[in-house]
Amino acid sequence: MEGIRFDTSPSAWRHWVLAVEGGVATLALNVQEDGGLVPGYALKLNSYDLAVDIELADAIQRLRFSHPEVHALVVTSRRERMFSAGANIFMLAASAHPFKVNFCKFTNETRLALEEMSAESGIRTLAALNGTASGGGYELALACDQILLVDDGAAAVSLPEVPLLGVLPGTGGLTRLVDKRKVRRDRADFFATTPEGVKGKRAAEWRLVDEAVPRSEFAARVRERAAALARTSDRPAHGPGVELEPLAPERSADALAYRWVRLAIDREKRVATLTVRAPDGGEPDDPQAFLAAGSRAWAIAAWRELDDALLHLRFDELEAGVVLLRTAGDPEAVLAVDRSLDRHRRHWLVREVLLLQKRVLKRLDLTARTFFALIEPGSAFAGSLLELAFAADRSYMLAGGKAPATIALSALNHGALPTGSGLSRLEARFLGDPARLRAALAHRGPFDAAAAHEAGLVTFAPDDLDWEEEVRLAIEERAAMSPDALTGLEANLRFPGPETLETKIFGRLSAWQNWIFVRPNASGEKGALALYGKAGQRPELDRRRT
Repeated sequence: MEGIRFDTSPSAWRHWVLAVEGGVATLALNVQEDGGLVPGYALKLNSYDLAVDIELADAIQRLRFSHPEVHALVVTSRRERMFSAGANIFMLAASAHPFKVNFCKFTNETRLALEEMSAESGIRTLAALNGTASGGGYELALACDQILLVDDGAAAVSLPEVPLLGVLPGTGGLTRLVDKRKVRRDRADFFATTPEGVKGKRAAEWRLVDEAVPRSEFAARVRERAAALARTSDRPAHGPGVELEPLAPERSADALAYRWVRLAIDREKRVATLTVRAPDGGEPDDPQAFLAAGSRAWAIAAWRELDDALLHLRFDELEAGVVLLRTAGDPEAVLAVDRSLDRHRRHWLVREVLLLQKRVLKRLDLTARTFFALIEPGSAFAGSLLELAFAADRSYMLAGGKAPATIALSALNHGALPTGSGLSRLEARFLGDPARLRAALAHRGPFDAAAAHEAGLVTFAPDDLDWEEEVRLAIEERAAMSPDALTGLEANLRFPGPETLETKIFGRLSAWQNWIFVRPNASGEKGALALYGKAGQRPELDRRRT
């Protein structure tokens, strides 16, 4: 089972350079023009494709786990007078529709991880725009806490997608302008329809950047601001950290097998089975033991593996529309790990472990596949792994039997692993029934199928006479439905509760971009995206508003 590799390391990076000095890290973009994910386009002007963003996501993850001494991050460019031209347009124009949408989704998740790193991990972020930041390059800057723009009469920030390409900024730029940076709506309208963007003092006056600084003063001002940001961090003064080892799954034609996770594909039925095994025991139970175990600890390794498997599903197994979530092993071993994490959650490394698990579960929430959790004897749907069942679109729990299936809550189900709305999955599940939420959280010990169904924790609890047929019919019916309609259905149902910056970005942007990318005005033979860069050719637009 080949495909895009999301597991990388600094020794393999081609597009980013990381330097750590004291409590400040600098991550400099230096895109290699011939370093694209596939042949056929050159990554000029620090433009990026998925390969560049895979490295960025890895860099963010490694800063969190491997560099506890880092308190602030400066994101900048090694290119003279050019921060980034954004996503490579020729790559987007040549890509199939599913890749376009999944590319936007992945880059959004990476930028949200950057924001979470500041808010939750204590690594504050500064975008040092030493040159023009256009499109996705400016959107990357928007994900940072502060933005400095060099004021040299040439450098500008811009979101030119609407006027030049007939699409939207793909990584939350419009939402961040008005919701995060509080740019006035009329100014945001002008800015997002002006291809050349805005420079210098006007960019600062309009809150598009925090400060425009003359080139002669720029480096000193970056150091000053980064040091001030670093002083607000609660991370430790020094290491050690945890090195993230390669995942190295065994690959076959129809399966990926990791240490704790297995993904199997039945292409004829268009069904995938994703199984997560519980730990075997002997897992670390305090921060020092976690540091010693490193990334081999189940609480890190299993969730990194699950994340990698989900990304493989998204990009490389497009027709596997139904994913069966299974677990295996001793649920008590999961609960023991959860207790250790909850007990030491104030420690910087344990905090990162919980944030990793939260991000992976949110990756599942945002994956456009149907998820059915199958809870059977021998399952380990307990605590953090029970969140998989709560994230599923439905859950089926086998009732009865000599060794009945059970589920169990842990302290981590009480809100340590929230959704994009900020609610726990249990809070979202019982949004209109707070009494049932309180009863579930107050329950001690495991639930059998009857008790879990009565408590509202599973969707159905068929007995062994009906189990096989009921599950089979559910899978076959779902796999036969329109994938497009199911994507819309699931996205509408998975995020009840309050709206946040994150839910706005994914709910609004992903839906609109999904639609706009297939419209002739953008991607038709004479659409703006298709004709970009072709001299003398102008797009022919269908002028009807729909």
